[in-house]
Amino acid sequence: MQNLTQNGEGFLRELTRTADLSVCDQAASFLQSGFWGSFKAQFGWEAYAFLAVWKTEASQQKEKPLLVLRRRLAPGFALAYVPWGPELPAGVPFQPALEELAKRLKVELPKGTVFIRFDPPWLLDENKNAAMPSSFIRAEADIQPPDTVILDLTQPMESIIEQMKPKWRYNCRLASKKGVKVRQVEKSEIIVFYDLLKETSKRDRIAIHGFDYYEALFENEMPEIRLYLAEHDGDILAGIVTLFRGVEAVYLYGASSDIKRNLMPAYALQLKAIEDAKNYGCKNYDFFGIPPEKDESHSMSGLYQFKTGFGGKIIHRPGSWDFPNRYIVYRLFRIAENFRSTIKKLRKRR
Repeated sequence: MQNLTQNGEGFLRELTRTADLSVCDQAASFLQSGFWGSFKAQFGWEAYAFLAVWKTEASQQKEKPLLVLRRRLAPGFALAYVPWGPELPAGVPFQPALEELAKRLKVELPKGTVFIRFDPPWLLDENKNAAMPSSFIRAEADIQPPDTVILDLTQPMESIIEQMKPKWRYNCRLASKKGVKVRQVEKSEIIVFYDLLKETSKRDRIAIHGFDYYEALFENEMPEIRLYLAEHDGDILAGIVTLFRGVEAVYLYGASSDIKRNLMPAYALQLKAIEDAKNYGCKNYDFFGIPPEKDESHSMSGLYQFKTGFGGKIIHRPGSWDFPNRYIVYRLFRIAENFRSTIKKLRKRR
């Protein structure tokens, strides 16, 4: 462990880099955990673990872990990425803290790091005002979903079901009445889910990872990654992948077949995962991504309707923001990123 920076002023008092990624397992979010760093390191990312000492407004000092991922852009150039970080102690204002951290990381990360992209975890105000430091630039596209629905699992299951929209409760009952069975399956059946995922990708024109990416998720003992499949008379209708870790449960991936969609297998899958998450001890169930608002013209409006129908609280985060280290190279990257984003949108419209 090497103490890299120390400063007697500001909110960030120390930043210590360690080779032990497990220190990040103290983080609240799985995206800041050592598990996530190790997992992403299998797919082209370098994972860096830090311990940050923050001074609160009450003059107390508290330590928080920080996971930073780094990936090559071109020979000699790379981007750094902080997923849902930094996690800050209570009493540390996020605007100055974020700017202090970005400036420290600019010095401590390897040369050639063109910019640092942050997905801050804090929530927006009622006006959806990000209020980011002026030195940050809004990213062309978000990496993690800034908008989501979070279901409170601390209430009785009866109350959770009661808060669903009537049609959602009906669809859950319909799936059961029609004989749809949901079972948690072993990782050996991930190929079945991947076949559903390819079918979904073709139908809905969404990008997916290669099979080895999803397979690798299940190679970790912690957090607990679960695969659920919905079946009817021997047909596999749909599947979801969820993550249970401490107090958080996260719906990571979903896929469905084109057959028997009228049997509502997606509703049965979510109900089972919610029940299991509650029994596991999780306090929140994160549906992990919706469009920013209800808009029938949005390409993912159906997703908004489906996830919000289960009840829960809609929350908004700032999304992805960049702190440029090498501005000219960064601008060139932004031009290329903007071009890719435009092409992607055109393909979706077609």
